[in-house]
Amino acid sequence: MKAFLALVRAEAVLLLRDRIALLLIFLFPLVFILIFGFLMGGRGGPQSARIGVALASGTDSGALEAVLEGAASLRVTHYALSSALEEAVAKRDVDFGLVWAGEKLVFLYDPSRVQENFAFQQLAQGIATDFNLRRQSVSPLLAAEKIDLGKKAAANSFSLLVPGILAFAVLSAGLFAVSGHLTAMKERKILDRLLVTPMRPVHLLAAIVVVRLAVVYVSTLITLFVSMTVFRVSFDVDWPRYTLFVAASTLGMMGFGTLIALVVRRSSSAGYLANILGMVMMFLSGIYFPIEMMPSVLRAVSRALPLTYMAEGMRYTTGVAEISGLRFWVVTAVFFGMAAVLLPVLARYVMVPERR
Repeated sequence: MKAFLALVRAEAVLLLRDRIALLLIFLFPLVFILIFGFLMGGRGGPQSARIGVALASGTDSGALEAVLEGAASLRVTHYALSSALEEAVAKRDVDFGLVWAGEKLVFLYDPSRVQENFAFQQLAQGIATDFNLRRQSVSPLLAAEKIDLGKKAAANSFSLLVPGILAFAVLSAGLFAVSGHLTAMKERKILDRLLVTPMRPVHLLAAIVVVRLAVVYVSTLITLFVSMTVFRVSFDVDWPRYTLFVAASTLGMMGFGTLIALVVRRSSSAGYLANILGMVMMFLSGIYFPIEMMPSVLRAVSRALPLTYMAEGMRYTTGVAEISGLRFWVVTAVFFGMAAVLLPVLARYVMVPERR
């Protein structure tokens, strides 16, 4: 036991001296959280849009004024001329514009706001529909009410993004714990010196696993704390399942990193390969772009990527998305299974002295 604790301490010291690894584990997710938090966290929904209105003189605008007043959360700014309104839209003094000259409603958009224009167009469609009904003195036959079920009712785009970033941080830390760290130890001959001692390779592997699990878990807690305190994001964390899933996914990704360590000898090459795999999975796993928006081929690829299920599990354990309990336990068991199968391969074929 003393020998194992000594290995744990040695591994902890090596990790603390590895600034790149610490940067990846601690700073990387925080930077992403801060960037996307300030971009997304304070942005209102489409109902808080600023609309500029230009009404031609002499036109009957009573119905239109009533529609705009009824949309209480819309911030309305009036302009005397349509040219002034066009300039305001171009300068982003308002989000979009509305011109009424008595014959038709003309909506003005800034073409550079590609993503936001979709929401503004939905608002414009609602204004036009309500305006047509009021002009005909007709009330809607049916009222539509939107109800979100389950935990998704409290979720927004940023609260869904945070667990995805946590999942990617776990993926990166797990991959580099094996592929980058061990190949670097081989390259610097540290592994050779350790393996000629009475120490068994599995003990060194266990020390690496223990230290990395602790560090990754603390990193996810710090990221969650920053999200909750800085951006007022609320998470309903199931701590036992959260802890278990972080451990399972970290171990699974360490096992996945075994495959890289088997074929790559240099730490720089291992880092490049791990980065490429991580980036591909990041963009195809529904972290930043919804899987539903992807073509069918990419959706099929996404279902084959471990990061897809890591993000799904993190969202489930943090309380912002729902999956069945059976699905969660199956995914968790699969990650533990990956570790159980692949990590012994690491101990047998990777953690051996270099042949001269």
